[in-house]
Amino acid sequence: MGRFQILAATAFVGIVASCSSPQEDAAKAQQRAFEAQEEVARQRLQLVATYQTCVEDAAGNKLEIEACESYLKASESLK
Repeated sequence: MGRFQILAATAFVGIVASCSSPQEDAAKAQQRAFEAQEEVARQRLQLVATYQTCVEDAAGNKLEIEACESYLKASESLK
C-alpha cells in the first residue's frame, strides 16, 4: 500500500505543477490581445498607405479618387 500512496502523491504533485496559475493565464491572454491590436494597427497603416498611393496615381481624376475612398473607409472600420 505504501508504494501506491507514494505513486499517487507523486502523480498529484506532477499534475499540480503542470497547471498554470490564473496570473499566467491572464498574462498570456493580455499578450494575445496586444498582438491582435498590433496586427490591426499594421493593417490600418497598410490601407492608409494604399489609399495615399491610389490618390496620387489618380492624378486629380474624381472618379478614381472616389474609388480610392474604399481603402480609407476600410482603414476607418478597423478602429
